[in-house]
Amino acid sequence: MADDVEQHREALNRCPPEHSDRLHFLNNLAVSLRHRFAQRGVPSDLDESIELYRTVLLLYPLNHSDRPRSLKGLANSLLDRFTQRSVPSDLDECIELNRAALFLCPLGHSDRLSSLNNLAVSLRDRFTQWGAPPDLDESIKLLQDALLLRPLGHSDILLPLNNLAMSLGDRFTQRGVPSDLDESIELYRAALLLYPLDHSDRPQSLQGLAVSLWDRFNQRGVPSDLDESIELNRAALLLFPPGHPDRSQCLNNLAGCLRDRFTQRGVPSDLDESIELNRDALLLCSPGHSLRSLFLNNLALSLRDRFTQRGVPYDLDECIELHRDALLLRPPGHSDRSFSLNNLAISLRYRFKQRGVPSDLDESIELNRAALLLRPPGHSLRSSSLNNLANSLGDRFMQRGIPSDLDECIEFHRAALLLRPPGHSDRPQSLDNLATSLGERFAQRGLPSDLDECIELHRAALLLHPPGHSDRSQSLDNLATGLAERFNQQGLPSDLDECIELYRAALLLRPSGHSDRSQSLSNLAISLGDRFWWRATPSDLDECIELHRTALLLRPLGHSDRSRSLENLAVSLQRRFTERGVPSDLDEAFSLFLQLPHISHAVSRMDLAAAHSWAITAEDMNHGSALAAYQTALKFLDQHVTLLSPSSRHFDVVRMATASLAVDAFSCSVRHGELTVAVELVEQGRAVFWTQLARFRTPLDELSMARNTGAALAEEFKQLSFRLRDAFDEPVEDQSPEIRQLTMQWDDVVSRIRMLPDFSRFLLPPLFSDLKKAAEEGPVIIVNASQYSCDALIVFNHQDPVHVPIDITQTEVSDLSSEFQSLTREFGSSDTQLKLVSILRKIWHVIVDPIVQALRLSNVHPGSRIWWCPTAEFTLLPLHAAGAYEKKRDSLSHIYISSYTPTLAILVRARQQVSQDASPQHFVAIGQGNPDGGRPLECVALELVVVTQRLAPIVSSFTSLEDSDATVEGAFDALNHTQWLHLACHGMPNRQQPFESSFAMRDGPLMIKDIIRSNWQNPQFAFLSACHTTVGDEKSPDESIHLAAAMQFSGFRSVIGSMWSVDDEVAQEVVAAFYENMVDDSGRLDCTRAAVALHKAVKKLRRKNISLEQQIVLVHIGV
Repeated sequence: MADDVEQHREALNRCPPEHSDRLHFLNNLAVSLRHRFAQRGVPSDLDESIELYRTVLLLYPLNHSDRPRSLKGLANSLLDRFTQRSVPSDLDECIELNRAALFLCPLGHSDRLSSLNNLAVSLRDRFTQWGAPPDLDESIKLLQDALLLRPLGHSDILLPLNNLAMSLGDRFTQRGVPSDLDESIELYRAALLLYPLDHSDRPQSLQGLAVSLWDRFNQRGVPSDLDESIELNRAALLLFPPGHPDRSQCLNNLAGCLRDRFTQRGVPSDLDESIELNRDALLLCSPGHSLRSLFLNNLALSLRDRFTQRGVPYDLDECIELHRDALLLRPPGHSDRSFSLNNLAISLRYRFKQRGVPSDLDESIELNRAALLLRPPGHSLRSSSLNNLANSLGDRFMQRGIPSDLDECIEFHRAALLLRPPGHSDRPQSLDNLATSLGERFAQRGLPSDLDECIELHRAALLLHPPGHSDRSQSLDNLATGLAERFNQQGLPSDLDECIELYRAALLLRPSGHSDRSQSLSNLAISLGDRFWWRATPSDLDECIELHRTALLLRPLGHSDRSRSLENLAVSLQRRFTERGVPSDLDEAFSLFLQLPHISHAVSRMDLAAAHSWAITAEDMNHGSALAAYQTALKFLDQHVTLLSPSSRHFDVVRMATASLAVDAFSCSVRHGELTVAVELVEQGRAVFWTQLARFRTPLDELSMARNTGAALAEEFKQLSFRLRDAFDEPVEDQSPEIRQLTMQWDDVVSRIRMLPDFSRFLLPPLFSDLKKAAEEGPVIIVNASQYSCDALIVFNHQDPVHVPIDITQTEVSDLSSEFQSLTREFGSSDTQLKLVSILRKIWHVIVDPIVQALRLSNVHPGSRIWWCPTAEFTLLPLHAAGAYEKKRDSLSHIYISSYTPTLAILVRARQQVSQDASPQHFVAIGQGNPDGGRPLECVALELVVVTQRLAPIVSSFTSLEDSDATVEGAFDALNHTQWLHLACHGMPNRQQPFESSFAMRDGPLMIKDIIRSNWQNPQFAFLSACHTTVGDEKSPDESIHLAAAMQFSGFRSVIGSMWSVDDEVAQEVVAAFYENMVDDSGRLDCTRAAVALHKAVKKLRRKNISLEQQIVLVHIGV
């Protein structure tokens, strides 16, 4: 070939420019260069061939008889270059040249058949690249026209016969019309009959027929099609000996068919041979080979199948690495990039389901989102990407319980179902998946229509999975689950009986070794347990227990569902003990529960639920493991919450996860005499959301002084924390990949900090030895309401905690709290005073007075400061205002000076933030008396005048923002540059969406989620002269999501807030008296004087004719 090129080049050089044969020599050189490129692959040969063809065409007259041949030559060279480099313009030009050539070959022309074939092939290539249906349709029409030019059996029709078979196969793949596939198969068979056994193109036709039969098997499931495909691929492979350029593709096709036969019939040797063939094919594709990414992908898929069958972790890990390698070879713009994104996403989801590593699932979701973007509306695989993304979001909902994940999952499943109309091969899958997601939403929100739709969809899917179908077991299982849910809701025995029969049928289709057998065993067991409760048939309960035992054996340590199996078996055994009183059942039940602390995967909400179930069971049975159960549950809670990114969207997850866990753990610890443990546990399970956010504001002074390494880690931690806090509540789709990356980096730096001496407990739940520092300036009183008992615990700094039993039930506390909350809405009317006094007296006699007696016995002298840390319904009661309200009898405010703290840890942190004596004091006063859409506040301007007159001469700088300057942006900017704040405006609590509670500015609300993102530098004190600033979420008071807490958890050491509406004029009087007592002997503001200053200011109010509710509305929080 080299000699041909050089000979043609030499001939051309000898030929003068005007010689009549020069065109002939140019054309010959172009042809020989293209042939040499085909043999050696040197790009410059192809480029030169193209330029020579262009020169020839410029020199040919339009009517020259050889012009069509040169047009075809240039078109073929451009097609070769497109195949090598994927430049779209090469393919488009190739098509136009082939059209021009065809135009010059009318009916009867000897080259018309080849011209029709060439144009058809280039159009098919463009369809393959960009998926435009008209290209494929035109390709098929051209090839059909070509076949009409020769009689059947003529040697010239072999090429168009093969090409038409391929194009019809492509159209079947795109549109799923069965007749296209049947015709493709018949054309391949016809071609093979025409090929002599030794014809060089016979192997390609064998492969083509094999692929079409394989496609028909995948559509219709006829085993003989797959068997014939395998035999044809084996025959083709014999004709592709080692060294043949098409051997690798043939190995790949045979491997794929064997993999599908394994999927259908489960013969392990088929899968093992498939993997070995894939490995052989990959060895023939060195780095840079155009098919390497495909073969990496296919080997990965076979390894994933073997993992699914045998559970060998190495197979799945290798599968993921191969998919990553394939993705690297398919950069943005590559036509198969969406396939690699999709396959890697699925494999990571598999690994997540096996090992429970959250980052695998998060990455899977992001990869699925990226794949979906590459499959826009109209793309043939869009429904697949919608389905896969929905499945991953559903998994994340199951792990973390984020409602938006489930809603998005359902919407994607609906969109996928719309793209899979009746007759579509994947419609049953979409019906099942949408139904399952609706069932999950019903379980969360209880909407009956979700459940009814779920069951109907599952029934429709089951009809499409007749006996013998590979997915029938899953459809049986899914329908059974929906019926079980409806039985639990409506109590129809027929639903439960049908459910059990369906579960039995599913189990029969999942023999030993099946990856879903443990799920079927567990589901059948649960339904039998439900029927036992309904009909009390002993055999149902016995079978239930045996099935749970078998399921547990299939879920060893490390399995993500192990905790669920432990819980199910333990609860069933406890039921049997209750029924029959056999002690060994109860002993076994708790021995199972005691295995829960040892789970080795990342904690899911199911693990947390299992630990909570242990605690409830232990409480019910008065078992000694109750405290260990609570400790396990709260450890799981901490680990579970760390999986969530910082967003108010996750607050519902936290609320559901915490429930009554902390207050019940406190009660259990107290009943067991473990008072210091009680403090640790109640801290660990309350204000969980704030605790998570507070981690991003952790003081780093000690760490910064821990040599050079400590200083570097402190700076890295600070920067990552700032970026995570700044991303709070950004839209999920905008920030999820970034947040995942930041969170991984943040977790990594925390791990490295814990490796330093003295920092092993960095950001871990604090021990009592740390928490008692909250009581350095006075005792902290935890007042706890639990379903098991109500107790107070007085925490001291230098002595053991003191327990004070409270003679009231949680229900009575709840009723008292509700009565008081109703009363606050009536404040201002004439008949509320007596009702208020009645409630305050009851709080005094039942709750506060016993605590005061204990304080006196502990030598806490009158006039001392005390801190209230109420839990549950106690958080809504004005403990600081309790009293007898009778002559010659004291109220609490006459004995002690009260402050509040949401948690001990936040008070400890506030104490550690020592104010710099010589540092500048910057004060900002913000007043908004005319907010957007709100009622005017007439005294705000006068209140700011009072603050200005009193403080402007004292502080280093004083800024006042009023009316038009007090905007959201203006306030937010000022907040980032101040340590001292006075805010006079409307407070707008939102008890349903607490993160949207706000201060009313001129142009809109300044919300809690805005405050969280602020970047205060050493904030000291905030006076919130606004209504309802300590009013938080009505369903979870223990989370303290309110405006005053937002200021404190954002770093303010001391805060004044209000429990209900503040009278405008009263606020002005309190402020004037308050700031008189905030200045220390050196003439500087001191935030630790705030509680005493408020105490004295309120004392002044008592001398005036001011209503009681306005005397007690303001409270102090912090140091």
